[in-house]
Amino acid sequence: MTALRAERLSLGYGCRTVVEDFDFAVPPGQVTAVVGPNGCGKSTVLRGLARLLRPTGGQVLLDGVDIHTRPTKQVARQVGLLPQSPLVPDGITVAELVSRGRHPHHGLLRQWTREDEEVVAEALELTGTADLAARRVDELSGGQRQRVWIAMALAQRTDLLLLDEPTSFLDIAHQVEVLDLVRDLVDARGTTVVMVLHDLAMAARYADHLVAMRHGEVVAQGTPQQVVTAETVCDVFGVTCRVRWEELTGDLTVVPLGRHVPRGAAVAGSGGGPAAVTR
Repeated sequence: MTALRAERLSLGYGCRTVVEDFDFAVPPGQVTAVVGPNGCGKSTVLRGLARLLRPTGGQVLLDGVDIHTRPTKQVARQVGLLPQSPLVPDGITVAELVSRGRHPHHGLLRQWTREDEEVVAEALELTGTADLAARRVDELSGGQRQRVWIAMALAQRTDLLLLDEPTSFLDIAHQVEVLDLVRDLVDARGTTVVMVLHDLAMAARYADHLVAMRHGEVVAQGTPQQVVTAETVCDVFGVTCRVRWEELTGDLTVVPLGRHVPRGAAVAGSGGGPAAVTR
């Protein structure tokens, strides 16, 4: 199983540092969700882990070796990435785009095979996009297009998937469908997944491991029960809340109380109001 680790990783753009001294070992065979407010460095971390951004300090280790010393195709056979805003090539069909997920497995002596066809067909079926195969990607809705990109990532058949906001543009039904698919990949195949999510409810519901970030640093990481606390939610999002963990049902509930209240006012415990997060 592919092992991915960041050691004292610092990342930035030009002279601006976004992430500094980030330490993180990706838990194998689990879903990890990275959460935090806009601009806290979540997507930057994912770009660093995927070798799209060269560190200004520290390193990313893939199976114990600096990822920037590994050949591109070799990395692509082990680590799949769905970026936040992927560019669609002009005029490409859904089937053609998903088929590009097989490119890392090809070379001078290995061309397109029946196995490739089967992998692409399975990826289309899993994401509910098989009926779109002949359509041009630029004709699709935002939700359809997102599922097609996920299909391409699945066709890459890597041990480890990095997904940057995989539920963007999706309605609630398709969000659940996509995250159920991610959960199934982990449970049935042992795939390792790291995904950036904005929705704390979805992160707590589907992830085994949470990483909460603020200002480019890790504030807390661990299980949803360990991370989603009144104190951490206040520290990370600036929102005071009540947090309740139901041991019998396995539900985790967060009830927001308001913003910009002094940290000491955060209250943990039971209380009425709408449930914001369940697991």
